[in-house]
Amino acid sequence: MGKFDFAGPKRWLRHFLLDLDARIDSTLFSSGAGLRELYERFSAFMDRFHVGGWKRWVFIEPASEAATLGLLGLVALLALAIPAFHETSDEDWLKKSELAVQFLDRYGNPIGSRGIKHNDSIPLEEFPDHLIKATLATEDRRFYDHFGIDIGGTFRALLTNARAGGVVQGGSSISQQLAKNLFLSNERTIERKIKEAFLAAWLESRLTKNEILKLYLDRAYMGGGTFGVDGAAHFYFNKSARDVTLAEAAMLAGLFKAPTRYAPHINLPAARARANIVLDNLVEAGFMSEGQVFGARRNPATAVDRRDENSPNYYLDWAFDEMRKLVNTLPKSYTERVFVVRTSIDMNVQRAAEAAVENNLRQFGRDYHATQAAAVVADLDGGIRAMVGGRDYGTSQFNRAVDAMRQPGSSFKPYVYATALMNGFKPTSIVVDGPVCIGNWCPQNYGRSYSGSITLTQAITRSINVIPVKLSITMGGKDGPRAGRAKIIETARKMGITAPLIDTPSLPIGSTEVNVLEHTVAYATFPNRGRAPTPHAVLEVRTPNGDLVWRFDRDGKKPTQALPPQVAADMAEMMSHVVYEGTARRAQIDGIPAAGKTGTTNAFRDAWFVGYTGNFTCGVWFGNDDYSPTNRMTGGSLPAMTWRSIMVAAHQGVEIKDIPGVTSVKRAQGTFVASNSDAGAGEAGAGPPPVLTRRGADILVRVEKLLDEAAKTAPDTPPAPQKTTSTHVPASLTDSFASATREGDASIARGR
Repeated sequence: MGKFDFAGPKRWLRHFLLDLDARIDSTLFSSGAGLRELYERFSAFMDRFHVGGWKRWVFIEPASEAATLGLLGLVALLALAIPAFHETSDEDWLKKSELAVQFLDRYGNPIGSRGIKHNDSIPLEEFPDHLIKATLATEDRRFYDHFGIDIGGTFRALLTNARAGGVVQGGSSISQQLAKNLFLSNERTIERKIKEAFLAAWLESRLTKNEILKLYLDRAYMGGGTFGVDGAAHFYFNKSARDVTLAEAAMLAGLFKAPTRYAPHINLPAARARANIVLDNLVEAGFMSEGQVFGARRNPATAVDRRDENSPNYYLDWAFDEMRKLVNTLPKSYTERVFVVRTSIDMNVQRAAEAAVENNLRQFGRDYHATQAAAVVADLDGGIRAMVGGRDYGTSQFNRAVDAMRQPGSSFKPYVYATALMNGFKPTSIVVDGPVCIGNWCPQNYGRSYSGSITLTQAITRSINVIPVKLSITMGGKDGPRAGRAKIIETARKMGITAPLIDTPSLPIGSTEVNVLEHTVAYATFPNRGRAPTPHAVLEVRTPNGDLVWRFDRDGKKPTQALPPQVAADMAEMMSHVVYEGTARRAQIDGIPAAGKTGTTNAFRDAWFVGYTGNFTCGVWFGNDDYSPTNRMTGGSLPAMTWRSIMVAAHQGVEIKDIPGVTSVKRAQGTFVASNSDAGAGEAGAGPPPVLTRRGADILVRVEKLLDEAAKTAPDTPPAPQKTTSTHVPASLTDSFASATREGDASIARGR
């Protein structure tokens, strides 16, 4: 075979590549020439619009910059609007925003209502003309002219507020306010205002102006726990919105801006002053003449006196929030979002808690420089029996029991000691109270002194700061103090604390923040044999027809085992010493075993006492909203005193139960009374008055009936002195009554 000639393919490949290169060069050259020609033509065309000199800098450059910034702003606004439109993703968005709840106490008595139900019983056409005009003149005069955002009104409000140096005039249209009421919160942020504007425009595209106005009139909060002008008319004036006078309509229209500040049942002079401004707005807007409003000025409206109607508003607000979350878990078949809810509140305990807080603040608040307080009382299963969110709901609706985050101080230490008991320590373990530092931070005890070797029980009783810090270091072992604090945080989480617990060296002595509600219910883990309950208000949900929808004992979250039962029992015994020998002696209740922990923060800004019995747990906080220091108020002073007052009322008429693990309690007089089942009759006699059992009560009723029957059969004339009329009571009845009374005595002896 002859050799293959490689020269031919090589020559062909070289020619092919040269040809391809030439074609690429030619294409690029011709394309460049074409583009250059096109650019020259475009430049020649644009030269016709060239503006030079002063006109360029006055008109063209600013317009160009504005267009650029406007485009960037539009992109940013659209990005911010995406979360807003997520609120409208549900096709049933209007129905979803309707939730009306009638609340009952634990015994089935009505205590109040919350929520909004669209009220079609009064069409917009049947509202008085002066009520509509008063609303528009005050809230949005150009309502029927703008597209949902009153740009002119917004700039006018900005100028007015700038001149006044504060917020004196709002710039939100009725559509924007409705969007906020339906979809958003009341937080004052730029993001919320942007969402509000987009949602207002969206509402305008979906609803007519009259539909928007009707929804606004029906859904705006009007103070006193009422929503909508018709509900407010019934609450303040005992009449329908159809029948309100001009003076009453002006007072109602004045509530839209600040329903709490101008609520006539709380501050009638302020409400009348605000109504007078509404009348000025009617004249200024041209809706009425001065002569037409003259009568309303001379004869201002008077609201119904409801000062004696003390509704548990802080509790109802929180219960309604819980119900809103719960309703989203109900089956889709419940299309009508109107419910009757039985709650765990006990109005006797609620009133006692409110009175205790108010009385102590009124009597001692000025001396201690304390202006606010909060309190929570809960069953051991987490049902909230009472909640005080502040001194006066009419003045401030901020719920300090739920929404305020405050440092717990030493009342956080039980979480530390419980963690230590789960990591090998015992109540009798010896620890050394001495100097300790983590980095540059060195904790100090309250008296700036040290006690040397003491037990854990003595350490918590005397509220020593150094010991919890040393325990966190020891529990961390080779991994360091941070690992020990992680264990403490884990224990607090298991017991029910969901607040952010910031990991700092001072965490073991309560530098992190918690709220009163969670902190109080978490303490129920100790008398509950280590089971952590969930705080709840709702016991039962029914439809208006009485059909059962949801029940906590069947459908609610069950308690979880957060601590071993022995640890919970040991902690209860340790914490009982705080009440009877330590910093919380003012919390002692004669005959009722109690345990708890005081807490005081730096500069005396917060003072706590959280404690429990075998029946309830209760937490009390005192301080100031502005975080200003009190006058050396500690948890063992006003909080412990208030706790005692509340818990005395809470235990009226209930059978006193043991605290598991508390073997004996020291009574206020200083004597010890055994609480074991073998308590003798003499020991029981030293306790509180016997609690009558149900059997004893039945026997007393039978005795009363026998006495009544004997009185009916007795002669009308009085008997001779030497003859006495006696009523024969069967011996079996008296014996059984005595037996029942002895049972009551024995139960008291065991319960102490």
